[in-house]
Amino acid sequence: MPSLKIATFNVNGIGARLPNLLRWLEKERPDIVCLQELKAADKAFPAKTLETAGYGSVHHGQASWNGVAILARDAEPLLIHRGLPGAEDDTQSRYLEAAVLGVVVGCLYLPNGNPQPGPKFDYKLQWFERLIQHAQRLQASEHPVVLAGDYNVVPTDLDIYSTRSWLKDALLQPESRACYQKLLEQGWIDSIRHLYPDERVYTFWDYFRQHWQKNSGLRIDHLLLNPILAPRLRNAGVDAWVRNEEHASDHAPVWVEIAPETRHG
Repeated sequence: MPSLKIATFNVNGIGARLPNLLRWLEKERPDIVCLQELKAADKAFPAKTLETAGYGSVHHGQASWNGVAILARDAEPLLIHRGLPGAEDDTQSRYLEAAVLGVVVGCLYLPNGNPQPGPKFDYKLQWFERLIQHAQRLQASEHPVVLAGDYNVVPTDLDIYSTRSWLKDALLQPESRACYQKLLEQGWIDSIRHLYPDERVYTFWDYFRQHWQKNSGLRIDHLLLNPILAPRLRNAGVDAWVRNEEHASDHAPVWVEIAPETRHG
C-alpha cells in the first residue's frame, strides 16, 4: 500500500480559482484534499468537473462566503458530519468530516475574528471552543484522525514575518493562540512544526504591499494529527508555487505524507 498525501488548501473562491485548483491537483496528485472558503452554494460546487479530474467529493457550501469540501483521489469520501457537532444552529458552513481512505478527516475553516474586539471575535472564540470539545471526542476514538484547514491562527511569532503591523489582528491575539495550544495539549501533533521546529514556514501571503514578492507570510493553515496517525508522518511541506500562479489564492496548499499502516500478525 503506498503512502498517503493529505493536503489542505484555502482556495479563496472555487469558482474563480477552479483552473488553479485543477492544475495543482494534476501536478501534485494529493490523495485527500480539504478545501476552504469555497464561496459557493452547494448547487454551484463543481463536483462533476472534479470527478472528471479523478476526485470524489463531499461539500458543505454557502453562497458568497465560507464553504468547505473534502476530495479523495479515485475514491468517494464517506460523510460523517456536515457542520460542527453541537452547533446545529450555526448558519456558517465551516466544518466537514468524512472517512477517506482509512482516515477520519476533519476539514475546518475557523472564523477570522476581525475586527476585534467585537462580535466577530466572540464568534471565533465560541467556535474554537466547540472545535476543542469535538476534537477531544475524536481523540478518544481509535481511528487515525487529521484535523486540517485554515485555522486563522498564527500559533507563535515564528509563524509570521513580523508582528509589528498585526498586533491588533484576531489571528495573533493571546486568546486565539491559547485555543490552538489547548488543541495541542489534547495530544494533536502540528505536522509542519513537528518536522520543522525552528524554520519559518508560511502558508498565506496577503495581496497587499507585495507580501508575496517579499515573502512576508503567515502560517495559518495547519494539519493536526492524532497520536494514532502521528507516528506515520513522513514528510510535510507547502506547495508555494501555487501562490505564484496568475489569479492565485492568497493561500498555498499545505500537505503531509503519511506512511502506510503497518499490519501486525
